[in-house]
Amino acid sequence: MKFTDTLKKNYEFQRLYHKGSSSVSPLLVLYFRKAKRQTNKIGITVSKKLGKAVTRNKIRRRLREIYRLHESEISPGIDLVIVARGKAVGADYKRLESAFVSQAGKLGIMSKPEGTR
Repeated sequence: MKFTDTLKKNYEFQRLYHKGSSSVSPLLVLYFRKAKRQTNKIGITVSKKLGKAVTRNKIRRRLREIYRLHESEISPGIDLVIVARGKAVGADYKRLESAFVSQAGKLGIMSKPEGTR
């Protein structure tokens, strides 16, 4: 993730949950908020309700890779939190990727058309 830092502090996540815009799908919830910097910050949340550590880490790795591949399409200067939902456990990579791209498009954070990389 060349242009991205990570959200680590609880107050950063809470600020996005309360003051950011969100978009919901059966697989993911995306929260985002504009920031006054040129880099993006991303946080990925996978609840313990979704499974044991192996399952949660698999989902987290997939979401991080999806973001990395689409990082150049996302507008600079935003904070983004991706929350995995229950159906993300059984979903394959392509379904997670299409859910991410469609939710990001609904929020208007994609700067290029969805088909280009």
